[in-house]
Amino acid sequence: MSTELKVKYYNSFILKKIVKKSADATPNQEGSWPGLPWDPTVITSDGSVVDYPPYPFNDDAGAEETVNWYLEESRIKGGFNNDIIELGARAYAVNKNFKQSDRSNSLIFSGIYNDRTGINNTNVFSVGENIVKDADAMYGSIQKLYAEDTNLLIFQENKVHKALINKDTIYSGDQGAQEALGRTKVIGQLVPFLGEYGISRNPESFAIYGYRKYFADKDRSAVLRLSRDGITEISFYGMRDYFRDEFINISDLRTNRVINITSGMSGGSTSVLTLNNVIGVEVGAIVEEVNNTDPPQTFPTGSVVVGIPSSTTVTISPAYVVTANLASFNFVTKRRDKVYGGWDSHSKNYTTSLQTEPRNISSLIEDTDERENTFNTLSFDENAQGWTSFYSYQPIFINSLKNKFYTFIDDKIYEHYADVGSNHCKFYGRTTPDEASVELIFNPNPSVKKNFNTISYEGDNGWEVESIISSKQGVDNGVQYQDTASPIKSYDEGAYTERGVTKHAGFDRKENRYVANIVNGSTVRPGEVIFGASISGVKGYFTTVKLKVDDSTNIGGVKELYSASSNYVLSSY
Repeated sequence: MSTELKVKYYNSFILKKIVKKSADATPNQEGSWPGLPWDPTVITSDGSVVDYPPYPFNDDAGAEETVNWYLEESRIKGGFNNDIIELGARAYAVNKNFKQSDRSNSLIFSGIYNDRTGINNTNVFSVGENIVKDADAMYGSIQKLYAEDTNLLIFQENKVHKALINKDTIYSGDQGAQEALGRTKVIGQLVPFLGEYGISRNPESFAIYGYRKYFADKDRSAVLRLSRDGITEISFYGMRDYFRDEFINISDLRTNRVINITSGMSGGSTSVLTLNNVIGVEVGAIVEEVNNTDPPQTFPTGSVVVGIPSSTTVTISPAYVVTANLASFNFVTKRRDKVYGGWDSHSKNYTTSLQTEPRNISSLIEDTDERENTFNTLSFDENAQGWTSFYSYQPIFINSLKNKFYTFIDDKIYEHYADVGSNHCKFYGRTTPDEASVELIFNPNPSVKKNFNTISYEGDNGWEVESIISSKQGVDNGVQYQDTASPIKSYDEGAYTERGVTKHAGFDRKENRYVANIVNGSTVRPGEVIFGASISGVKGYFTTVKLKVDDSTNIGGVKELYSASSNYVLSSY
């Protein structure tokens, strides 16, 4: 019967295996030492058992364990002048530079992986081969990699390249030397795309659909599309000024942010506030452990859940109690602004969210206005060649899977466009819908000053006019005047009954269109005799109209708006 022994060291063999004596100093197994007898019954003058020989381990009295004896032997069978087993070649490299090297503009690749032959060298980085591909350092660090067919897209802060995989561009004789034939290429030549565009420090803005790639370059105030015709600045389609102003507010610095624990919460109520990246508590808050150990402990770094009971004691999970004046109790966190992006496969839109206060900092109550002016989420439509809508949700990840559009918040995944019967504008489990509105600019015949008398729209019932404002009309005595109109109620909300007859104070329905008169609501100006509701319409070169859904007609249901128009008369050239 054969026995398999594991060799502990290269070219070493186990010659003997002897079991040590038991706890009662009697041997539990006989053994022999090569060349010399071993009598474990020999007792010395002090009464101890002769443990001969002690090599290579010393015995511990009373221990019951197995000891392996090893004898280094370099000749086969241990015979005189027999063949010697050598250690073989030793391959090593000495690197005398132990300092860290930051090569943020370089790519490094490992050995091959072949599942058919069982070769897996993905953890092998041989310094004897050229396994590093450098991009130009002047274009900044590499922020994003995307493999497409047989090419690798490399997004640096200030440039976009295409790297050839397993191939190289062949040049003619007058353009430069050709690469040596037969040479294995992993990452070949870097081919730049035209235009000094990059992805800045926002790789989270990247999205792909088909052969189109979308990303944001905040350093150049641009949202870009990379397709077969190169890089196109899609933020130029009617939103150039908007993105210029918004990208200025997107910061790369991990700045401090202070969160007041009472923010968005009423006194005496029980609420939960989730905080991330907490680095401390402002001066004035006493932080102690539950067991009241001395000295008081500092606030734990990481994600914590804070519950606010009706008392002034704030419990911080898992084992901290903070006693402080709630009005001045603040958490200090680190934050970095984000530009998230993703593809909406349902509406075929590129959706991006510019967040100066990302959701991973805190999960404030969704049914409040705590996040107002901290994010802007909007979408770009290829068919319309423009930015079609703003949204009132703030995600931390945007993507599509199998024709379904998903966004992520905290530890939850939400599917959009699901069960939309009465859930329009109800994002992330909200019970009441967010406001849906449309801003239109009426500007026919731009060089003519006009009186806009009426407004009409084609679509569903439930739209109302929130505001109508004319163009600015100059400054008099430090005041700049604009004509404004009174709000116009929707078809249902403006209905009233007079002598048994239903009438409408807002929009009325005629020939399947909703129409209403524009009633002037401007304040009196110096020298003005007739003003306000005594006159009809608003005067200006153009007028801005904001329509929104009302709060009572088919709440959460579909309210489509196809077109809107205004009847005007000529005032002057």
